[in-house]
Amino acid sequence: MNDGTLIAWLNDLGSDDVAQVGGKNASLGEMIRHLGTQGVRVPGGFATTAQAYRQFLADNALEPRIRELTQAFEQDERPLSEVGEQIRALFLDAEIPAALADAVRHAYQALAEQTGRDEPDVAVRSSATAEDLPEASFAGQQETFLNIRGTDALLDAIRRCFASLFTDRAISYRQDNGFDQLQVALSVGVQRMVRSDSGSSGVMFSIDTDTGFPRAVLINGAWGLGETVVQGIVDPDEYLVFKPLLGDTSLRPIIARQPGGKAQKMVYADTSAEDPTRLVETSEDERRALVLSDDEVLSLARWAVTIEDHYGKPMDMEWAKDGETGELFIVQARPETVHSQRTEGLLKTYRLKASRDETGEPLVSGTAIGDAIAAGKVFRLDDPGEDERFEDGGVLVTEMTDPDWVPIMRRAAAIVTDHGGRTSHAAIVSRELGLPAIVGTGHGTERLADGDEVTVSCASGETGRVYAGRIPFEAEEISLDEIPKTGAKIMLNMANPAAALRWWQLPSDGVGLARMEFIVNQHIKIHPMALIHPDAVDDEDASTQIAALTAGWDDPQAYFVDHLARGIARIAAGSHPHPVIVRMSDFKTNEYADLIGGRAFEPVEANPMLGWRGASRYYSDAYREGFALECRAIRKAREEIGFDNILVMIPFCRTPLEADRVLEVMAEEGLKRGEQGLEVYVMCEIPANVILARDFAARFDGFSIGSNDLTQLVLGVDRDSDRLAHLFDERNDAVRQMISSVITDAHERERKVGLCGQAPSDHPDFAAFLVRAGIDSISVNPDSFLSVKQAVAEIEQAG
Repeated sequence: MNDGTLIAWLNDLGSDDVAQVGGKNASLGEMIRHLGTQGVRVPGGFATTAQAYRQFLADNALEPRIRELTQAFEQDERPLSEVGEQIRALFLDAEIPAALADAVRHAYQALAEQTGRDEPDVAVRSSATAEDLPEASFAGQQETFLNIRGTDALLDAIRRCFASLFTDRAISYRQDNGFDQLQVALSVGVQRMVRSDSGSSGVMFSIDTDTGFPRAVLINGAWGLGETVVQGIVDPDEYLVFKPLLGDTSLRPIIARQPGGKAQKMVYADTSAEDPTRLVETSEDERRALVLSDDEVLSLARWAVTIEDHYGKPMDMEWAKDGETGELFIVQARPETVHSQRTEGLLKTYRLKASRDETGEPLVSGTAIGDAIAAGKVFRLDDPGEDERFEDGGVLVTEMTDPDWVPIMRRAAAIVTDHGGRTSHAAIVSRELGLPAIVGTGHGTERLADGDEVTVSCASGETGRVYAGRIPFEAEEISLDEIPKTGAKIMLNMANPAAALRWWQLPSDGVGLARMEFIVNQHIKIHPMALIHPDAVDDEDASTQIAALTAGWDDPQAYFVDHLARGIARIAAGSHPHPVIVRMSDFKTNEYADLIGGRAFEPVEANPMLGWRGASRYYSDAYREGFALECRAIRKAREEIGFDNILVMIPFCRTPLEADRVLEVMAEEGLKRGEQGLEVYVMCEIPANVILARDFAARFDGFSIGSNDLTQLVLGVDRDSDRLAHLFDERNDAVRQMISSVITDAHERERKVGLCGQAPSDHPDFAAFLVRAGIDSISVNPDSFLSVKQAVAEIEQAG
C-alpha cells in the first residue's frame, strides 16, 4: 500500500498492512481476500489509514501538545484523568482535513452504490496500528460506533475514534506496555452494518478460553447487537463445538449448549439521536429461545476452524446474524492473546484444603473464569471512579466491567460480577491478568458486602463459588515433560463434564470411569420417570420445578436425553480418541428419591446399598423406561454427536442371567454390543463377579474393579460406617486374592481388567500389587494422576 493513501478498501488489504490500517482492519481485508471462497462471509467496507490519522494531527498541530501532556502524566506532574480529558478535547475540537473528508465522502458514496441504499448504515470501528498483536492486545481500548448513517455523522464518528486513542485506559495501557504514546496511530474501519439488531450476534474463540483446550470452538451469543456480549451486559447463550469431528457433515459435534438469561438486547435507535443504539428488555420467549440453531452453530464453528487454519494460531472473533436475511457474518478476527502466551508443558492446579462441611454453602455462584483460587476483602463498587476506595489485593465486586475498569482490575486478587458470560469484558481481561473471576452471579452485588473476607474459587469446573472467610488452599505446578511412560494404562475418573476439559494436557490413556449419575444429579436434576409419567408426581413443588427446568422443550424427555448426551460427550471430548467408559446410572433408591419428582417412583429400603440398584433396575418394569432414556443419550453421544470412543459399563450386575437381560434391553434400545464398535464392560464389585468371572467374560468385553464395593462385600464391612472404618482396607489379603483371581480368569479369555478407586492413590504398595498382578489399567482422580503414574513407572522399572 502507498503510505500516502488516506483511504483503503478492505478487499485490497491483507495481513502485511497492519502498520497502515491496524490489526483489526488488516485482518478483515485478509479474510475478505482469502477466505471468501471458503464460505466465510465478512461485510465489506473501507478504512482510513495511519497516514490519514497523522495528517489529522499535523493539520491541527496536535502532536506537540499531546507530547507535552503525556509527558506531564508520565512524570507524575498531572493526573491521568486530567491529561486524558484535555487530549480528547483537542481531537474533538479539531477539523477533519479537507482531503480526508473528501476521500471519506467518495468512499461512503461508493459503498452506498454497492449496497443499493442512499445512506447505508455503517459500523465504525477503531483499529490501532499496534493492536491485536500477541504481545500487545489493545482489544477494547478504543471506541466502536454502530448504526452510523450519513457523511456528517460518519466524519464525526471518525473524529471520535481518533480521540479514543487517548482514553485514560489506552494511555495507561501504552505506558505499562512500553509503547510510545505518539508512535501508535489509529485507522478507522467503516463496514456495512449487519442488521443484527433484529437478529443476533456475539463472540467466538477457536479455543476453549478457560482451559486452553485447543480442539473446541466456544461461541457466545445474544439477541441484537453484539456489544451486550462483549461488554457483559447480558448473560449470553453458550455453545461448545468439538473441532475434530466437524469434517464429517453427518455429525453434530456440539458438546455444550447452554441458554443464557439474555434479559436485554441492543437495537438501533433513531440515527439522529445522540446515541444511535439503545437497550431494550427482551420478551419471555426471547429469553427462553436459543439465538442460534444447531446448523448455524456448526457453520460458525467451521468458519472458526477455517480462520484459525489460515492464520495458524487460535483466534478471537466476533460474529453477527442479519435478522432480515438470516445470513451469518464475521465482523472481527484477531489472535487469541491469553493461552498463546502460556508456557507449554506446565499445568498449574488449585485445590481448597477444606471439605464442603468446612466451607459451608457458597454465598454466590456463577460462571468460573480460569481455575485459580484467591482470597481477600470485598470491595463493592458501582463505578470505576471509586478507585481510591479500592485496596490492592481486594476482591472487586460490581455489576459488570468495561475497559474503564482495567486499572482497578489489575490491582485485584479476584473479580465477581452480576452479569456477563465467558467472552465478556470481565472474563477476557481476568484471563489476561491471570485472575480468578466469577461472572454472571446475578446477585453478587447484593449478597457480598464491603469489607467481608471471602474466598473466590474457580477450581471446580465451570461453576465458580464465593465462600465466606479465608479458606486455606494450595497450588501445584505439574511439568508434563517429567511424566514417565508406563505399560499399565493410567486413566482418569470423571464425573463433572465442566471439569473434563481442564485435564486435557495430562497424558492419560482415557477415562476409566465416567459417572453418569453426577450429570443427572447436577445438570438434569429430574428423575427420568417423572419426565415420562408427570401425572404420577403428586408433589406440587416438584411439578413446578419440573415445568421450570423443561420450559422451552416440546418433549420433556428430550430435555433429559439432550443434557445427558452432551454431558457425556464433553467428557469424551477431553480424551478423544482414547476410550471413555461411561457407567450407566448407579444411584441407590434413596439417592434416586432425592431427584425432583423421585419420591413417586422409589421404594423405601432398609439397606439401599444392597437393594434395587445397578443392573436390577434396567430391565425392571418400574425403571425400564427410564433406562431407555439413558440408552438414547448414549446413542446420541456416540452416533449423532460423534464420539464412538464411548464405551458402556454396567454396574452391580449380580448374575450372568441378569447380564443377559440387561444386554437384551440395551439391544432393543439400539445399543447392541459389537455393533458400530460398541464395547460393554461390567463392574467387578460383587464376589459373584469374581467367582463367575468366566461366565461374565463370555458376555462382556472387560471388567472394571470397583474396589470400594468389592471390599465392602468381601469383608462384610459397611463402607459408610465410622465404627468399622478401621476394618475397611482394600489391601486385605481376601480382597487381593479376589482381584488376582479375576485378572487371571479375564486374561485367559482375552478380556481387559481395570480398577477405578482411590486405593492406588493413597497406598503405593497397593498400586505395586496391581501392577504385579497384571492389571491392564488403573483409573484415578485427576489430581492423583501424576503420583500414581510415577509410582507405577517405578514399579515397572524395578520389575
